[in-house]
Amino acid sequence: MKKHIITFLSATLLGIASFAQVNDLPRSTPEREGVPSHVVSTLLDSLFAIPQTNIHSVMMLRNGKVIAEVYPTPFKAEYQHTQYSCSKTFVSAAIGLAVDANLLRVTDRVATFFPDKLPDEVSPELAAMSIHDLLIMASGIDPDGSLRANNINWIEPLLAKTVKTPGKEFKYDSLCTYLLSAIVQKVTGKTVLSYLQENIFNELHIEKVSWEESPEGITTGGWGLFIQPESLAKMGQLLLQKGSWNGKQLLSEAWVNQMMHSHIDTGDGRYYGYQMWEASKDGAFRADGRFGQYIVVMPKQDMVVVVTQCSNAPNPWLITRLLAPVVQKEVLITDKDYENLQLKLQKYSYPTVGGKAKSSIAKKLSGKSFILADNQFGWRKISFEQGDKQLLVVITNEQGIRSELSSGYRHWNTSWTEAHPPYSMNAQQKFKGIEGPFAVAACYGWSSTNTLRLNLQYVNWISALDVTLTFKDNSVSFSVHKNYESDVPQFTGSYK
Repeated sequence: MKKHIITFLSATLLGIASFAQVNDLPRSTPEREGVPSHVVSTLLDSLFAIPQTNIHSVMMLRNGKVIAEVYPTPFKAEYQHTQYSCSKTFVSAAIGLAVDANLLRVTDRVATFFPDKLPDEVSPELAAMSIHDLLIMASGIDPDGSLRANNINWIEPLLAKTVKTPGKEFKYDSLCTYLLSAIVQKVTGKTVLSYLQENIFNELHIEKVSWEESPEGITTGGWGLFIQPESLAKMGQLLLQKGSWNGKQLLSEAWVNQMMHSHIDTGDGRYYGYQMWEASKDGAFRADGRFGQYIVVMPKQDMVVVVTQCSNAPNPWLITRLLAPVVQKEVLITDKDYENLQLKLQKYSYPTVGGKAKSSIAKKLSGKSFILADNQFGWRKISFEQGDKQLLVVITNEQGIRSELSSGYRHWNTSWTEAHPPYSMNAQQKFKGIEGPFAVAACYGWSSTNTLRLNLQYVNWISALDVTLTFKDNSVSFSVHKNYESDVPQFTGSYK
């Protein structure tokens, strides 16, 4: 075990060095910025109390200063996260940069950018589709979730689909954003990521960032941004400041106003801007990604709130409902409330697995490798080595990558691996453009002599796995809860 411990420590130190970029934004206290500490406590408690929710980070800004932040154990400020549709807002900013640079207009027709990708017969509806229509998710094309999974080239089959009257009906589709990303690349000669790095990210000192690319070599746009929580907060603050940063206008005020303007009724009582959702009726808007990734921008309250999480029951309205009524210019500083908040921020932790530290069958398992049946995680082989209050779990995947995961008993151990984490995105060549290593925090407990529970948190991604392993004779059966999904994959393994 000593050799393995040294390996884990080295990998952990390398991982931290690779991912560290935090504490850029100024810090303050809630009261100094007009927010009562007890309100911050109430908001945090409310977010953490939502069932089937695993909060990774919360960061609150007022007057451009961080007034509260929490990264529940085993998560950390320096970890990047995949953002799903929260990525879309960044594409809208890239479109705005191109508009500000007179490289395109929102009235430009989409078809004109892809003459070699058009069908033989271009319908009047396809010819009429504009950049504005894509920005408001009203392309006139029915969403097709299988297109990016079944095709290496995405633009041509997308434009070949039937187009209804564009600009009329809201139909949320990540491939609308993908087309916007492709248009940016056409007119600038740069991917959206490179274009943002050159014009916004460098100015905001956002360095630890990457973005998935399509098989066509285009930033995926509608998903795939891999970024730290504080960098999300910087982007939110830039929008709050109408595109200005340190006295320099990075994005025009006119464009930011368009991003955070209700352009279309989504059909269910909500409104959508340019790749942002209305967050309240008093002018707040938010970037919003699957499983609850948010940048909430509240101009009236001069606030930005960032949340990263893995949740099947997100509630972004909770943020604006709790904060908007209580924000003031000045708040009486109550030492007790502030002290209680600081204690609370230190105590947030994701619960570890129950059960016992050891089992009588652990020695029998040591050194034995189980060959696994086909499964959605791509695991091919697994072995175990029991320590005093830790369990080494070694998983080899179908690419032959070996992950040595140290699991703690009643505490979290974090290991680093080059193996890709579980990912619910169904697309060709997913992870293209995203480099490891990936961090896995793990804990374990023996719930019975033959039953082992593992909890694996992919803390610099998003995924969470709650794994139950039942050993019998020379076999093991797996039951895996992923991201609180109702579907529970089950598979087996055996050794000779």
